[in-house]
This record gives sequence, C-alpha cells and structure tokens, in this order.
Amino acid sequence: MTDVRVELAPADRDADAEDALRSLLRWLHGDETLDGALRGEFTASAAPTEGHMGAGGFDILQLALGSGLSTAALAVSVFQWQLARKRAPAVVLSRGELRVEVTPEGARDAETLRRVVELLDQRPAATAPDGERDGGAA
Repeated sequence: MTDVRVELAPADRDADAEDALRSLLRWLHGDETLDGALRGEFTASAAPTEGHMGAGGFDILQLALGSGLSTAALAVSVFQWQLARKRAPAVVLSRGELRVEVTPEGARDAETLRRVVELLDQRPAATAPDGERDGGAA
C-alpha cells in the first residue's frame, strides 16, 4: 500500500477545512477510475490543547492506495475536485518526505500537473542503515 496525505495549504485552512476535506473524500470515493482501491481517514495536524477534548477539527486526509492504484490517478482526481469547486483551496499532497503544493491555477496547467504526477509516482528513496539516502536504486 502507498500512503498519501492531502491537506489544505496553510493559507486556505479555516473553519471550512474539514468540510473541504470531507468533500474531497466523497469525490474520491465516487471516482470510478479509482475503483474503490482507496481508504481514507481524517487526522489533525495539531495535538489537543490542554483542557480540551480535541484539536479543534481535522485538517489532514490520510489516504492508503491499494496496489493497483497509482498516485498519478489519485492526483488527477484531486485536481479535478479542485477545478470543480467555486472557491478551490490550494492543496498539499505528501508522499513520504515529498510535499507538493498545487494551487487552483496550477491544477489548470497541464505542464504543472504532468510534473506533479511524475514526482508523486516516483518510488521514494530508501534510507540506508547509516542514514545515507540510496537514491531509490533497486
């Protein structure tokens, strides 16, 4: 399984952030090209503050992709969701240490989308026991 995190860019996090991410998850579950090979759960980026029962809402969507689903297919669906919204937020897609922010304008640009999809589909570089990166070579 591949894990991808989706969150709203810091400038777009507001009281509606959780609703936007719930809308995105509904969109992803309804996308026939993803064929149900996706599990999602909401988490909060901040720990609960002392004296409160929660962190005040969920602002991260953690997705687990089945083995038959590429991160490219997921990214395309996320961009389509962005374009379908009246006030589309910028989203940050993370896979391992890679973080890519896509603005609504970027979601409209074919070259930007191609580069983001290419980045997300790369196999993450492994870390050797001594902490050195091996560059992802097999």
